[in-house]
Amino acid sequence: MHTVAPADGTVDLAPGTASAVSWPWRWLVFWCWYAWALVTSSKAVIKDLVTPGVQARSGIARVRSNCRTDAEVTLLSALITLTPGTLTLGTRRAGAVGDEDGDPDARRLLYVHGLYADDADALRAEIHDMEARMLHAMRKTGVA
Repeated sequence: MHTVAPADGTVDLAPGTASAVSWPWRWLVFWCWYAWALVTSSKAVIKDLVTPGVQARSGIARVRSNCRTDAEVTLLSALITLTPGTLTLGTRRAGAVGDEDGDPDARRLLYVHGLYADDADALRAEIHDMEARMLHAMRKTGVA
């Protein structure tokens, strides 16, 4: 199992928890988890639509990603956008022109809109959890 440190989004995997042999199973577990996330987020959006009043408290968060490749960033962005109540607005490399970090080798930044995310830190934590699960499933060694 992995944990996500909310301060910086790093992932802590216990040594020996993943291998190329377990890779297909990790994919299966991830997609089952994601299907459940789709169901629960869909229920929240539908409940908000059919009940009086508005529960939505939207917000936008800048999320520093641990993705190493364009394929990983693309998959994460697609998963976020496909999940009801969230939308990837854009991505860019940290250290790009106009970014205060200034590190050209830095990770990607994602800009994410959350329909029920008035707290940017909570939205970041949700995205980092999804990302850690995705990377653990996607990478053959499981290291995120």
